[in-house]
Amino acid sequence: MNRRNNIWAGVDWTVIALFLCLAIFGWLNIYGAGYTFEQSSIFSFSNRAGKQFVWLMGALVLGFCILLIDERTYDILGYWLYGATILLLLITPLLAHDIKGSLSWISFGPVSLQPAELAKCFTAIAVAKYMGRYGFTIRSWKDWIIPCTMVLLPMVIIMFLQRETGSALVFLAFLLPFYRQGMTGKIMGSGVLVILTFVLVMKLNLIPESVLNKVLQPHQLTRIEVLLGMKDDPTGAGYNVNQSLIAIGSGGWSGKGYLMGTQTKLKFVPEQDTDFIFCTVGEEWGFLGSIGVLLVYLWFILRLIKIAERQRDTFSHIYAYCVASIFLVHLTINIGMVLGLLPVIGIPLPMFSYGGSSLWGFTLLLFILLRMDASRINKLQ
Repeated sequence: MNRRNNIWAGVDWTVIALFLCLAIFGWLNIYGAGYTFEQSSIFSFSNRAGKQFVWLMGALVLGFCILLIDERTYDILGYWLYGATILLLLITPLLAHDIKGSLSWISFGPVSLQPAELAKCFTAIAVAKYMGRYGFTIRSWKDWIIPCTMVLLPMVIIMFLQRETGSALVFLAFLLPFYRQGMTGKIMGSGVLVILTFVLVMKLNLIPESVLNKVLQPHQLTRIEVLLGMKDDPTGAGYNVNQSLIAIGSGGWSGKGYLMGTQTKLKFVPEQDTDFIFCTVGEEWGFLGSIGVLLVYLWFILRLIKIAERQRDTFSHIYAYCVASIFLVHLTINIGMVLGLLPVIGIPLPMFSYGGSSLWGFTLLLFILLRMDASRINKLQ
């Protein structure tokens, strides 16, 4: 009983408060993104805000249950969870319906699940278990073969079999904890060099279109070409970003007011309650509201880094950095694409965008970390 009391005393309630702050404000903006004067109650299942409320309540129950599970469970079952996830990713294209060229969603009646959201968490656990085992040392690039393969396997499955480029690219977040654990800067630099080379060969049209079409969907390729200035398509591939920038810019300093966004009401921005939810913040809450949201995210991620630094075992330490990196990459890519700085590839804003799979995926990632962190009190005794 004393150990259980110590666990609750060790929970980082600041992180939970920030999580709730972002999730609740996101829920309000989901309602605002779909609002019309005839709109039903925010709790009604006839609109997405009502459904998101159910997902949010479920996320809180999920988080509470995770805090009750012994943290050693994740170390013991790490490889089994990873293996089950890989199997689920492999069978997903066989069961999924084609949604905009992607085969990444499994439907269970009115409910849909995206296994890629679970893959991020269980890959992080498996990588942390492998690198945190007794006797693991980093002497050369050969020591990185297995950890990198563990990350590349789900990434390749998601990109090529499920044709979901956005979710696959999130796995690049694992480079940050790898670097923190001793990966040489040359490898990180090589990754940057590959990206710059890709941009250059795209600019010079050196890659055959048939090759690109095997990796990217046609609309994704067009979006990259628009971003690089190779095409001008304001009514096609560039439409989302152009309308997003108009919506954000029209909000001015303090915004038009909650539920008063004209760009929002007239449905100018597609996917405004999912990938482009941040433009609703810009229009209705203005520059001040947008900066406020970003500052909360900054506080949240810095708090995760603080949690990572205070872990007393390597397994928890590596997992914590994986979690912080995944949140950071999601935030960077989503805000970057909404502002037209990065290609539009379909990345949800953590705890903010509509969707049960993403919300529960982030909840799983975060609360497993909070459970590990809470147990540090007992490890010190």
